[in-house]
Amino acid sequence: MYAVIRRYEGVTDSAEAGRRVDEGFVALLRQVPGFVAYYWVDAGDGVMVSTSVFEGQSGAEESVNRAADFVRDSLSSLLPNPPQVTAGPVVAAG
Repeated sequence: MYAVIRRYEGVTDSAEAGRRVDEGFVALLRQVPGFVAYYWVDAGDGVMVSTSVFEGQSGAEESVNRAADFVRDSLSSLLPNPPQVTAGPVVAAG
């Protein structure tokens, strides 16, 4: 498995961002081959974190592209700063 974590800072409306992600982005990710799971977390203080898990690296890389497009098209007013992106193979899971 392969995971991608994106951390967004300076979020202006976490509830609205969560609604848009739930209603729009999650469906896009489920179409990516190898999709396993996705989580969108409100970490408080204007920080939101997403975690995407895929069977392989190619699906994870596709999720990064789709996330960038979705943020640009649907979330730019709510997520004004580019995310910190961390990706790599899953080496332990529970």
